[in-house]
Amino acid sequence: MRHVFLINPHAGKQDQTARIRALADRLAAAHNLDCRCLLTDRPGGAEVLSRALAETGEPVRIYACGGDGTVHEAANGIAGFPNAAMTVIPAGTGNDFLKNFGPDAAKFSDPEHLWDGPEFPLDLIDCNGRLCLTIACSGIDARIADTVHRYGNVPGLSGRGSYLLSVAVNFLFKPIGRRWRVELDGEVLEDDFALVSMCNGRYYGGGSMPVPEARMDDGVLETILVKNVPKRTFARLFPAYSAGEYWKFPHIARMVTSRQVVITASPGEADIVTCLDGESLRSREVRLVLAEKRVNFFGPKGCSPNATAGFDRKPRKRRYSTAFLLL
Repeated sequence: MRHVFLINPHAGKQDQTARIRALADRLAAAHNLDCRCLLTDRPGGAEVLSRALAETGEPVRIYACGGDGTVHEAANGIAGFPNAAMTVIPAGTGNDFLKNFGPDAAKFSDPEHLWDGPEFPLDLIDCNGRLCLTIACSGIDARIADTVHRYGNVPGLSGRGSYLLSVAVNFLFKPIGRRWRVELDGEVLEDDFALVSMCNGRYYGGGSMPVPEARMDDGVLETILVKNVPKRTFARLFPAYSAGEYWKFPHIARMVTSRQVVITASPGEADIVTCLDGESLRSREVRLVLAEKRVNFFGPKGCSPNATAGFDRKPRKRRYSTAFLLL
């Protein structure tokens, strides 16, 4: 069994390569493990390296050392490979993915808690062929995430602070809504939408949690669609949305279930900005479904990717998606 540390030296506010190399060396010495470190030298590098490791067919445990973008790349690289599993050593700014593990998130900083941890599969969202671990968002929240990186190196700003600054810029100086055609298993909605976010995990944007019910291994995806509203109304509703308290507005919410969500930009509208685990893409049409592939993950003993999930739900058929339509 190989233990490979994929290090993104550009993640976070400072290069943590030396610290992670020291962790890997200590782990190898303590447990006589085959540990090695590889650096990602460009965007997409972690995906290329992790896929190459998985394609050998040999058992491998991959430690994605970086932020949510590095985690996203590693998951896309090894998804569907039974011989490969991944975990995370946080070295980014927001590290939203690990927030799903609640109090155990802190243990991921030390590979001593990880190397012999149990493996379990996680669901993935398929968005136009790209795979997403946590939340695939389109609209104002995606445009915010797309610009938040330019504020990531501002002195004194945390990941949450950078996100809130991007919220202010996009909210104050740009329109919120876009004219889209949204299809939910044949039901067609054509209107001005603020956002459409499909959730497998619960956190994005430095800690916003739109759907507390989302669980990462139940074969169910939750999607929130929010219609365009005046900026004053959006500002009033956003804190509740961010806290997962959409239920405070039952007069504007209804639940639907959809196997597939398709978003199409209307003629004359700009391309749709979609953010997958913090990584952005632009397209005229966005197709969202539960991915056929899953990704093997390992973590500290006793950890759960659903540690912070709320609102117990009745059992539902697996590999089915649920959407909350906020109108």
